[in-house]
Amino acid sequence: MDGLLNGQAVSPTAALPLSSSMTDFVRRYQSLSAHRDSQEELIKPCCHHFIPSLTFGPQDLIVYSETMESSLRAENTSLMSRLRDAELDLEDATRSRRELQQQIQQLEAYSEAVLQDRSLKNSNPYVTVLIDGDCLLFKEALIGQGIEGGKKAAYTLRAAILEQCGSHAGSVEVIAKVYANLTGLARAMRRDGCLSSESDLKDFSLGFTQAKASFDFVDVGHGKERADNKIMERTKWHLRNSNCKQVILGISHDAGYAPFLDELFQDPSLRIRVTVLEGYPTVRELVATGVNILNLNDRLFRSEKLVDRAPLESCLPPAPSEVKGTTASVTSASISTPSRSVASPPMQAPATTYARAIKNATPPPQITLPIQPKPAAAQARPSQQPQSKPTTGWNPGPRGLDPPLQVSQAALDAVKKRRDNNKLCNNHYLRGPCTKGDACMFEHRYKPTKEELVAIAFLTRLNPCSKGQECEVVDCIYGHHCPSVRDGACTHPFCKFAKEDHPPGTRLRVLRS
Repeated sequence: MDGLLNGQAVSPTAALPLSSSMTDFVRRYQSLSAHRDSQEELIKPCCHHFIPSLTFGPQDLIVYSETMESSLRAENTSLMSRLRDAELDLEDATRSRRELQQQIQQLEAYSEAVLQDRSLKNSNPYVTVLIDGDCLLFKEALIGQGIEGGKKAAYTLRAAILEQCGSHAGSVEVIAKVYANLTGLARAMRRDGCLSSESDLKDFSLGFTQAKASFDFVDVGHGKERADNKIMERTKWHLRNSNCKQVILGISHDAGYAPFLDELFQDPSLRIRVTVLEGYPTVRELVATGVNILNLNDRLFRSEKLVDRAPLESCLPPAPSEVKGTTASVTSASISTPSRSVASPPMQAPATTYARAIKNATPPPQITLPIQPKPAAAQARPSQQPQSKPTTGWNPGPRGLDPPLQVSQAALDAVKKRRDNNKLCNNHYLRGPCTKGDACMFEHRYKPTKEELVAIAFLTRLNPCSKGQECEVVDCIYGHHCPSVRDGACTHPFCKFAKEDHPPGTRLRVLRS
C-alpha cells in the first residue's frame, strides 16, 4: 500500500499481508463488540434493579454514576457528622468517667474517714455520773461503814450504771463525781440523827474516791453555787464529747436545774443522753422537761430529805429575866418563834430540810433561827425590834458596821410563814427586778409593806456577803459581820459568819466551815 501511495506498483504477493491484517482487525473488532455487548447485558439488569426507570445506555450509565457519587458523598458527609458527634460523646464520656472516678475516690476517702471517726468515737465510750452530794444522799448504812462503805457505794453505783448499758457494758467506763460541802453535810446529818460521827462521812468520801480511779468525792466547801456550777459546766463539757454516751445527774431535788435542762434539750439529740438520778422524788419542774429518770433508792440512795431534829431548847441561850429584843443574823432563814410564855416547856424545832437549807435558788440557806420570847405586854402591838449592837468601838474592817434595822415582829412573822415557792425573792424586793425572771422559783408578784421590806432585809442580812469587809457595793443586801452577838456571845445556833466576823473574844457556838 505504501507503494501505491508512492506511485509504485504492488505485486499480488505483496497484497496478501494487508488482506490478512484487515481480516484480523475485523475479527478483533467483532470480538470486542461481542465482549461489549455481553458487558452491557451484564450491567443492564443491575442498573434496572437499582434504577428501574433507567433506559440503559452510555449516557444513562454516566447519569447513574453521578447519582451514585452524589448519594455516596451525602452519605459520607452524614457519616462524618456522626463521627464527630461520636467523638464528642466519647470525649464527654471520658471526662464524666474521670469525674466519677474522682468522686468515687473522694467518697471512698470520706467513707474511710467516717468509719475511722466512728471507730474513734466508740473506741472509749463512757458514762459520767455527776451528783449533788448535799441532797442526793447515800444510805446511812453505807456512810456509817466509813471507808469500806464508800468503796461499796462506788462499786454498787458502777454496777448499777453498767446494768443500764446492756450488751455494751463490757466496753463502757463509768466516771462518777460527787460534789458536796462535807462539813455542812456532816453537821446536817448529825442534826437529822442519821450520822453518829462527822468523821464517818469524811471516811466514806475517802473510800468512794479510793474505790476507782474514775470516782471522786469532791469537797467544794460552803456555797450553793459551787456544786451547781461545777455540775452544769461538766455536763456541757461531757455532752460535747462524742465518747460520752450518757450524762447522769443526781439533781432530782433541785428545780433550779429545769431552765438548764430546757436549754440543753433545744438540741433533740441531747435529750436521750441525759438522765436524772433520783433519790428524793424528782420535783415537778424537772419532770416537766421530759428528762429520763433513774431510781436506785433500793441499793444506794435515801428518798427522804434531812431534817433538823435537834431540840430547840439546846439551841437557845439562857433566858434572861428581861427580854432585850430579838437578835438575828442574815440568812434567807425560815425563823421559828417559840411560845411567848417564858415558862413554856421546851419545844422541838420545826423540821427544816438540809436540802432547803443549802440549795434554795435565789436566797442563801434556810435554817431554823430561835427568837427569844417577848413579854406578854408586847403582844398587844407590833414591836420594833432593833438588831443587837456589836461591841462598842469594834471595827470589823474597811467597810465597817452595817447600819441597824428596826424590825416589826408582825412583819417578821408574816415573812417567815411563807414556804417553798411562796417565799419572797430577796433579790427582787431588795435589789430590783430579779434577773432570773420566770425561771426564779420564788414569789415576785406580792407587794410587801414597808415593814415587810425591812423584815426581808433583816433576814437577808443574816447571810454573809461573799466579799466580806472588802465589799464595795453601797447597797449590798448581805451581812458584812455577824449581827447576832449579844453580851459577848453569838446567839445564832448555826452562824454562818467566820470567827473574824465576830468581835474579839466572842463565844461562838458553831464555826462556819
